[in-house]
Amino acid sequence: MTEQPIRILLVDDHTLFRSGIRALLARQPGFEIVAEAADGAEGVKLARQHQPDVVLLDLNMPGISGVEAITLMLQDQPGLAVVMLTVSEDAEDLTAALKAGARGYLLKNIDADFLKQAVVRAAAGESVMSDSMTAKLMAQFRHGAPAAEPADTGAERLTPREQEILGYLAQGQSNKEIARALDLAESTVKIHVQNILKKLGLSSRVQAAVYAVEHGLSRR
Repeated sequence: MTEQPIRILLVDDHTLFRSGIRALLARQPGFEIVAEAADGAEGVKLARQHQPDVVLLDLNMPGISGVEAITLMLQDQPGLAVVMLTVSEDAEDLTAALKAGARGYLLKNIDADFLKQAVVRAAAGESVMSDSMTAKLMAQFRHGAPAAEPADTGAERLTPREQEILGYLAQGQSNKEIARALDLAESTVKIHVQNILKKLGLSSRVQAAVYAVEHGLSRR
């Protein structure tokens, strides 16, 4: 049986940029561009209509913003993989998008191979982020955001091992890096991460990292 292509919705107010992304992905096996939108409101409408697997969404557009569009899209489709594709390297834009439920945050200067891999990973439920933004995310919370009182962090629902792994997530460590540090199988780490997300009511490892740093649960 032929594997179904990843169905993608493009939302960006720059026609030439959309055309370039469409040309790049449409000529690759395994991708299908189901629709395009020039603003956030149209993107929300088309996401509802076409039920894509992945939405590539610009941040700053006429009308409603990309962050507002994420919120509305996820109200209709809670499991939708929305990935920001933007020129903004601002840490506040990054955290706003992730808190709204974005599964990833990519800069428009990434290369074609990185984008293709990111779309595949996002469709599979993984979080994706440009490397430079991971460091900015951690710096934003370590130096700018006060930790909440630890009394009700939700950490009591985690096992000691899960709390330890959450600390590594807050450092931006991959499953492979965590497995190496703790002498565990990578598959075991993956299961722990899934349990952490479920217990904390989060949708991605990036949100888990944000949660850990905000609540003073990151490794020091």
